[in-house]
Amino acid sequence: MKLDFPYIIKTVRRSRHLRLIIHRDGRVVVTKPYFLRQSAAESFLFSKAEWVKEKLEKFKSMPAPLITPRNRQDYLKNKEAARTLVIDRLKYFNNFYNFKYHAISIRDQQTRWGSCSKKGNLNFNYRLITLPADLCDYIIVHELCHLKEFNHSPRFWNLVARMVPEYQEIRKRLKGRVM
Repeated sequence: MKLDFPYIIKTVRRSRHLRLIIHRDGRVVVTKPYFLRQSAAESFLFSKAEWVKEKLEKFKSMPAPLITPRNRQDYLKNKEAARTLVIDRLKYFNNFYNFKYHAISIRDQQTRWGSCSKKGNLNFNYRLITLPADLCDYIIVHELCHLKEFNHSPRFWNLVARMVPEYQEIRKRLKGRVM
């Protein structure tokens, strides 16, 4: 079977699962663990072919993203403004939660708005400064709550809902955003 869209299969040593990413510019990338055969990754992609085509068509009909393509200068120019925003909002929300966290990093992440490590380090995408305030606050609260619940269980969502009761609606809006 031949796919009628271009794709790339990358092998990533630290990866544990197959991952399919469809970029707004039409790139389709499958990331596979090193121990998985290339044929298994191709079979996975073939099984998702119709869904991929639907997403590619949807992206074609969407307006161009508001954010210009990534470049290091943009990151360096906005990194400190993002750090200031994140630190201020973390202090504000942590007055309520009172969780302990360690380092705060501002990064140029390609696929995540934020993340939390088991060591209590919080990482945020510098592009948070481009988001509306409610989306930005949701991301910060989301990562802060992972300090208490390192999962997406009902207990985790209850923690999030204490500060962001409309989190479900915000999550839907966030999924439509491009980084």
